[in-house]
Amino acid sequence: MGHSRDVERIRQRLPAEGRSPEELLRLARLVAFFASEPLPGGAEGLFPRFAGLQETLTDALSRPGSEPDELEERFLELYAHLHGHEAPYRPEERALVDRRGGYWAHAGGLTPILKAPDWLREDSVAVDFGAANGLQGLLMQWLRPHRLFVQVEISAEALETGRRLQQWLGVSPERLAWRVEDVCDAARGAADYDFVYLYRPVRPEGEGRVFYERLAAGLAARDAPTTVFSIADCLGPFLDSHFEVTYDDGQLSCFHAAGRLPASEEE
Repeated sequence: MGHSRDVERIRQRLPAEGRSPEELLRLARLVAFFASEPLPGGAEGLFPRFAGLQETLTDALSRPGSEPDELEERFLELYAHLHGHEAPYRPEERALVDRRGGYWAHAGGLTPILKAPDWLREDSVAVDFGAANGLQGLLMQWLRPHRLFVQVEISAEALETGRRLQQWLGVSPERLAWRVEDVCDAARGAADYDFVYLYRPVRPEGEGRVFYERLAAGLAARDAPTTVFSIADCLGPFLDSHFEVTYDDGQLSCFHAAGRLPASEEE
């Protein structure tokens, strides 16, 4: 299936569900790509159900009578299979994440992917704290190419899987940075990013609280526009008051700050 020529036809068959026209078109682009592109050689073993799920999606697209919800469900099954892959963590990595109150193998869902292009600019530097295999950031970069997306993840094997997905999506290497690092340490560099994505990588208590304090402090120090997409939000209570909520559906919370005035002008 030639995905570029079929995007509009797919868009017309997908459920709108309150999505903007731009978000629906982005979803159609993803469905078309997922249905048509084989995995690169050597990646099949990482995603053993890929071929079967892709065939199921393609079959649903080829049947004129397929219901809109069925099309989206078949796509979501394939998406979840790719995103839910969990590489083995070394014992010391797992112990650290457990001590921080971290979470394991939660798929981030489509909403942040479909909404992110509205906030990403060509010169944006974005980050995912706790990226797992990095599929969320890869899809954001694929839908809205920007300067750099940084994937922070403690498991080197998980990021190696992400590089296979990068190859599949054809995302340019210069637009991605893969960092094997504890999120609590990586949060010290929060001021470097104008778009931050996270899915509750640690609990906001004990050692995990340090992550949110460092992240919020770094973002507060920025004097440029900054956007935060936080799933199962724990960061909001730590953010500076100049951040405003731009979207909240109970799962995804989005915050934006236009940037601080110089101290002499804030009064």
